[in-house]
Amino acid sequence: QVQLLGSGGGLVQAGGSLRLSCAASGSIFSINAMGWHRQAPGKQRELVAEVTSAGSTNYVGSVKGRFTISRDNAKNTVYLQMNSLKPEDTAVYYCNADVVEFTGWRRTSWGQGIQVTVAS
Repeated sequence: QVQLLGSGGGLVQAGGSLRLSCAASGSIFSINAMGWHRQAPGKQRELVAEVTSAGSTNYVGSVKGRFTISRDNAKNTVYLQMNSLKPEDTAVYYCNADVVEFTGWRRTSWGQGIQVTVAS
């Protein structure tokens, strides 16, 4: 079994910064892509950012230039540095990882929801 534990959310004023962290643990053989999704009130879940095992990244257009995704492979951890936050960024954020377990099973694991609230 693989577990993803996220942290770093909270309340921040517009223009402020937060860093989200998400650490994977368990029967991990390897991790391919890791990423972050979010679901804002009244909206569908959307991909925010992802990073491949090779280090390539991509972002939803609304966060480009403000958010940075990174990973520490030694710690099986993915980060999302969020700068210049806007009220539109208010959402529940979810981390995910494409994991290959020691059994050979490949699964997409999800962390718990992390509330990010940006005050206007």
